[in-house]
Amino acid sequence: MNIVVLVKQVPDTYSERKLSEADHTLDRESADAVLDEINERAVEEALQIKEAQGGEVTVLCMGPDRATDAIRKALSMGADAAVHVCDEALHGTDALGTARVLAAAIGTVDSVDLVIAGNEATDGRSGAVPAMVAELLGWPQLTYARKVEVEGSTVRVERETDAGIVSLEAAAPAVVSVTEKINEPRYPSFKGIMAAKKKPVTTLGLAEVGVDAAVVGLSGAGSQVVSSAPTPPKSAGEKVTDEGQGGVAIVEFLAGQKLV
Repeated sequence: MNIVVLVKQVPDTYSERKLSEADHTLDRESADAVLDEINERAVEEALQIKEAQGGEVTVLCMGPDRATDAIRKALSMGADAAVHVCDEALHGTDALGTARVLAAAIGTVDSVDLVIAGNEATDGRSGAVPAMVAELLGWPQLTYARKVEVEGSTVRVERETDAGIVSLEAAAPAVVSVTEKINEPRYPSFKGIMAAKKKPVTTLGLAEVGVDAAVVGLSGAGSQVVSSAPTPPKSAGEKVTDEGQGGVAIVEFLAGQKLV
């Protein structure tokens, strides 16, 4: 089974994240950049399927030049090859534009049976891109999976919901998105890190994947941030000393906040 894994480089959650003053897009240069943790789990799931059934794992990333670091991390885990879509016109692209580029780039990879992605990136949290990619490809989507099984050309997943566990099944090719419960990603070995330096990475621009620059970037986005401000500091709480009327004081406070 030939698998494409969608990966993304995001600002480290331990770094300060801020928007640029010029266009209010995420200032990626101001923070340390890492391969999104949910993407590590997506890569791990693809590698486990490959180890059980054979095939090849290709990672696909849309991002600036520095995203090569995230790509190499995925390759060092065991992926076989990578496709990097890199174009200055992509700056500010929204979820739909991203899905259009990724779907087009998947078309450049031969004989894809399965696309695996994280359910949502930690820098955007839209949670919509995998479903959009599936719709654009015309493939079935098996999203928010906590377990994935592949038997021949049949893909089965378990999705956890508030109402219980939902079992989904589809024929390949299909798009699967996974949650944090799917697995624990492996650490790259020294051998894997060295081998990653020799694995092929194909870099493509918009013209090469066949996407019009007019439908991506800030100009092609369906929405834009026009202003932003830092979160105001939290004010000190109100301390209640119980001298026999503590319960009454708490109820009065809650009532004043319209919480009771």
